[in-house]
Amino acid sequence: MQSDAAPSPQNPESSTLSLPTKVLHAEPLFIDLIRDLGARRGEAEWNVAFEMIDRLRYDRYAMLIEYEWAPVDRLGLELEIPVTLYSRSLAQNGIQPSNRIESIKAAAQWTFLVDDSRALSVALGYINELEFTDLNAITRGPIFSGNMFNPFLIVAKRWGEQFHSLLYTGPRSHLAFADGSVHTQFEVNASAHFMIGGTRNFIGLETNTLFDQQAFSTVLRPQMRVGISHNTLVGMGVSVPIDRNGDRLGMFMRLIWEPN
Repeated sequence: MQSDAAPSPQNPESSTLSLPTKVLHAEPLFIDLIRDLGARRGEAEWNVAFEMIDRLRYDRYAMLIEYEWAPVDRLGLELEIPVTLYSRSLAQNGIQPSNRIESIKAAAQWTFLVDDSRALSVALGYINELEFTDLNAITRGPIFSGNMFNPFLIVAKRWGEQFHSLLYTGPRSHLAFADGSVHTQFEVNASAHFMIGGTRNFIGLETNTLFDQQAFSTVLRPQMRVGISHNTLVGMGVSVPIDRNGDRLGMFMRLIWEPN
C-alpha cells in the first residue's frame, strides 16, 4: 500500500487532506518572518546571516544565527543571537560604537487567517529582545542594558502564481534599564517579489521604514533568493539608504537550511 507523500519543500502547497491549508508566500530576506505563514507542525529552519554597512569612517558588520520551528500548526517560534562588530575608525581620534552581542531574541508568530481561495494569509506576532551591555563595559556593570518590545502584524497576498506582496508592521518600544526611559518607534516593512514557477527562487524589493515623532529612515533592499538543494536556499541583496542618516551602501547574505 502506497503512503501519502509529505509536502515538497519546493512546493509547500502540495499537501494531503490530513494537512492544514498553507499558502505559498515569498518571505523577505532582511526582516524575515518568524516561520512560514500557515506553518505546519514539525517544520524547522536554521538561518545564518551577514551584513556589511559602510559608515564612511568605519564599517559595521552584523551577523546572526537563528533557529525557528513550528511546535503546532500555524504557530512559529524563533530564537536568535545577533552580533555587531566595527572596523577600526579611519579618522584620527575617531569615535566608533563598541562591538556588541546585541541581544537574546525570542519571538512567536501565529497565522490566524489562511484564505487559499484568495491566496491571502494574516498573522500576529511578538518579538522580545533582551539587550546586552557593550562588550567594552560588560565587565564593569550589569550584563543587560535594556529590553525591546515589538508586537507586529503581517498581511501577505499572492497575485496569481508568481507575484507576491507582504506588509510587516508594528511598534518597537525600547526600555532602558539605567533610567527607566521608554522610546517608541514604528516600523513599516513592505516587500514585493516575483517567484519563478516551480521553484522558491525569487527576485524582489524590500522596503524598511522606521519612524518616530522626530524623524524617520527608509532603506531599500533589492534582493534575490536561489535554491541550491531541496532544503537549502541562499539569499543576497544590497542596502540603499534613502535619508543618508550615517549609513551608506551595504550588502547582506542569508543562508537558509531546513533540516530533513
